[in-house]
Amino acid sequence: MPRSAALLPSDRRYRQGGWLFLGTLLIFFISSLLLYAIYAFTRQNDVQSSVPLPISFLTSTACLVGISFLVHAATRAIRRSKLAMTAGLLAASAIAAVIFMAVQYTSMRDLLTGPAMQGGTGKGVAGMVVVLAFLHALHVAGGVIALGIVSVRTALGKYDRERHWPVDFAAHYWHFLDGVWLCMLATFAITTGGF
Repeated sequence: MPRSAALLPSDRRYRQGGWLFLGTLLIFFISSLLLYAIYAFTRQNDVQSSVPLPISFLTSTACLVGISFLVHAATRAIRRSKLAMTAGLLAASAIAAVIFMAVQYTSMRDLLTGPAMQGGTGKGVAGMVVVLAFLHALHVAGGVIALGIVSVRTALGKYDRERHWPVDFAAHYWHFLDGVWLCMLATFAITTGGF
């Protein structure tokens, strides 16, 4: 089948659903960051607001960027009918995502047990940083499950160079999570004591 083959109606629905899902997540994260920025602005004179962010946030950022590179390579591999390579790249992405979540867990634990929370959870922005990072981590957890499913289905030959929207969507989703995390991290760095 040529590359410009017509999409099946089900393919169109899946794509439309995927883009609508990412659109709703975009609105959710933009509104969450906006509310966080307003909250942080009203608390800018609190001593707890100047507490530095955990350096491990930078490590988790490197993991997330690495995941994006891996899933992007998987989309290129599936288009070349390299199913084993695609499945391996997706599995490696899922493992890197689990590492990301482990690093995020230690970062959030450090924030919650550190000096930012000495005045209680109602003081400063550290609690809000943890809440937003946790919300992002929940979406990462969903992405790990999806990567596992897509990886197994790729290994079983369910996708090929002509029908690979789930692999493409996995890449779009992880690129989206990258963008959201980078925006969150920049906002956190501006509204707290930085790194």
